Amino acid sequence: MAQAPLATAVSLAGGLGFLAAGTNTSSLTASLSHAKKLLNHPEASPSPLSVGIGFIVWGSDLSTAVQAVRSFVPAAIWLFSPRLTTDLVTWSEKLREASGGKSQVWIQIGNVAAAVEVAGLCKPNAIVVQGADAGGHGLARGAGIISLVPEVADALDREGHGHIPLLAAGGISDGRGVAAALTLGASGVVLGTRFLAAKEAEMKPGHAEEVLRTSDGGLNTIRTTLFDVVRGTNRWPAEYDGRGIANRSVEDEEKGMDSEENRRLYEEALAKGDGGWGKEGRMIAYAGTGVGLVREIRGAAEIVEELRRDAIAGLEQTRARF
Repeated sequence: MAQAPLATAVSLAGGLGFLAAGTNTSSLTASLSHAKKLLNHPEASPSPLSVGIGFIVWGSDLSTAVQAVRSFVPAAIWLFSPRLTTDLVTWSEKLREASGGKSQVWIQIGNVAAAVEVAGLCKPNAIVVQGADAGGHGLARGAGIISLVPEVADALDREGHGHIPLLAAGGISDGRGVAAALTLGASGVVLGTRFLAAKEAEMKPGHAEEVLRTSDGGLNTIRTTLFDVVRGTNRWPAEYDGRGIANRSVEDEEKGMDSEENRRLYEEALAKGDGGWGKEGRMIAYAGTGVGLVREIRGAAEIVEELRRDAIAGLEQTRARF
């Protein structure tokens, strides 16, 4: 969903938008070319391109990533989910070299031990601290950011890595969440679910409606490996699952339906297009617990400005109470 229109709109509004390379880098060059055009980035500019690229390390091709980074020099490179931590070392080194040191390397983790390990081995420019409330894939065992961010900060400080900025991710959907994350010790925040309802997101109408329809995110989203099973994408490392909106597939699995039958019915739902979503649907919508705070589709720039404005207001109100 996060391609050049969304990523550049976020960056132009004062955030940093990321292109979702994920595990499929086949269209990355085209996406970066589009972003460069939308940003009106000069060919001979010494400055990095004002977007980032997010890679799911276990499924991405390093050589393609190196070529893309060398050609376009993005502002940041986001690395997530390696098979082995040593893979992060290799990716960090190769991509820093490809960008001539101009691209920051951000690494996403989901627990304290991983944060300390990558800080020592990879020397990242920032660490993305993903809490259990996050939508999409993450560690099956984890904590919410309200305890995870401070504990990561304390652990890094003890190990001499307290200078590395932390970015909080998971369950943040509005300015109040931004303000809360900053008071926890984060230097910034990451939002995914909120931008599913951005005008620039490449979303099917039924998918967007599913996000807007869902409330009470703690009740109506679920962490599970089922979504990967029915989609045939169950090649993730064993410690990962994914949080998405609960649907008929989830209900049937809980009632004892076997995976093959569930997958067959999912394939039938695919053929229905937008009709495959909804209360009785089987189409998958990854989303975090903050989905209930996402109530309307708006432009990405409006979302960024609202987040900034409401976060400042929330911090000022909190200070006034004390």
